[in-house]
Formats: sequence, structure tokens, C-alpha cells
Amino acid sequence: MVNYARPCPWAPAVVTKYQKCISGPILDRIDIHIEVPRVDYEKLSGDRLGESSASIRKRVQTARDNQTKRFANVEGVICNADMRIGEVRQYCQLQPEGQSLMRAAMKQLNLSARAYHRILKLSRTIADLAGREQIQSPHLAEALQYRPKLMM
Repeated sequence: MVNYARPCPWAPAVVTKYQKCISGPILDRIDIHIEVPRVDYEKLSGDRLGESSASIRKRVQTARDNQTKRFANVEGVICNADMRIGEVRQYCQLQPEGQSLMRAAMKQLNLSARAYHRILKLSRTIADLAGREQIQSPHLAEALQYRPKLMM
């Protein structure tokens, strides 16, 4: 019987060295990095239900419809992921609190220009899913959480 709950046998330095084999510029091209931890039996077998697939689908479709309207007159852009720098500047403006958060993230996380623009686009999508016209600090903070940990 294999014990899948055991910790990683490799020293953290070995894991970090292996992860650094994947270059930063390649990782910069991936928008969302999520570590998925093991789920205990108790949580899987519990009565708590999450958001239904139908509800999620409706929210995603509404966000996509809003993006289609937003970019109706922008050639080559259908959704947030397609935005170029000019569109990012136009549609991903941050409020002062968000600007402070992004400034701190840029310094502390040593983000590249590519990462900066990808974070803004992802923040725009998170705001769209929340039904918000403006990117708010929680949307930006969530997008920042999806950056790869080894680059931070």
C-alpha cells in the first residue's frame, strides 16, 4: 500500500534547484499557478456544497458577454486575454489603493513588465466575474496570488 500523504522526500533546496530549471520568461507566460493540496476524506465526504456548475457557467457567460461588448470595436481583441498594452492601459486602470498594491508587488516580487500586464489582465477578468466595472484591490490581490511562488 502506497502512502500518498507523506511529505516530499526531497530537500527544499533540491526542489528549488529543479524548479529554477524552468526559466522565468517561460513561467511569465502562464497566467495562473495554483498549488492544489491533498483533500482529506472528511472534507470530501461532508455535506457542504460549493457553487453549482450552472451558477458558475452563468457568471462566466455574463463576464464573456461583457468582454465581447467591451471589445466590439477593437480589432483582434475578443476577450481580456487578447488585450495588447494599449487596451490594458485603457481597460485595466487601477484606483489609488490598487496602484499602491501593484507598486509594492512590483518591488517586492521583482515582477517583469510581462508579468505586470498579465496580472492586470487577470485582475480585469476577476473583476468581470465579480460583475464590477472597476478593478478593485481584492481583484488585484487575487491575481497576484496566482503568480508562481518560486518567482517571488
